Amino acid sequence: MPTNVLGSDLQCCCRDPLTGFYRDGYCRTGPEDRGLHTVCVQVDQDFLDFSMIDGNDLITPRPEYGFPGLKPGDRWCVCVTRWQAALKRGLPGKVDLEATHSSALEFVSLEELKAHAIQS
Repeated sequence: MPTNVLGSDLQCCCRDPLTGFYRDGYCRTGPEDRGLHTVCVQVDQDFLDFSMIDGNDLITPRPEYGFPGLKPGDRWCVCVTRWQAALKRGLPGKVDLEATHSSALEFVSLEELKAHAIQS
């Protein structure tokens, strides 16, 4: 089982909508995942708007790819570099640390992730 940024077993990010590069609910990654979809984010409108402007429309449904379109409050495995770019703009969305893959730490610090963690 892959680990999360806290060093324990990676938890499911979301099954409704079904997320993850492998569409299994987990922010797992592998050699074919060039985008590194490793950060589990609870998206808000600011993050969705930023992502759209930055060239990744997460709002519009794309049924041909099994993508329902996201709305504020949904959780989604996003590319770590997109989350990092949103962070630099002050729009990162909240992070589920237990569902964020440990490899995200190659790009962002645990402190940055914790500062934007979903509070249980």
